[in-house]
Amino acid sequence: MNYHNKTFRPVSNTENGETSEETLFYYKQEGNILTSSYKGGKIVEGHLIGTVDENGQIDMRYHQVNTDGELMTGKCISRPEILANGKIRLHETWEWTSGDFSKGESIIEEV
Repeated sequence: MNYHNKTFRPVSNTENGETSEETLFYYKQEGNILTSSYKGGKIVEGHLIGTVDENGQIDMRYHQVNTDGELMTGKCISRPEILANGKIRLHETWEWTSGDFSKGESIIEEV
């Protein structure tokens, strides 16, 4: 699976997350290395880097600055699902590696 030049938007997130439907993720991929910049909603600026396995699963680390000026970091595993329209939905399990170190789940979909 290749995520290069795809844009994603969250459709759900647990309460302790900072992304929302206002957040846009701009994915780039070279080989199995995935990167993204993202912003919107509570996030002023964010970046992620990860690896993509043979099943399209992403193992990533992220950092972002929120509207409170806090630098937040975390890790995430994203599992892909191909929708009937051919677009990609990612089911994400994440954990903060800063702040309260809580865990959560989100879903993002290709725009």
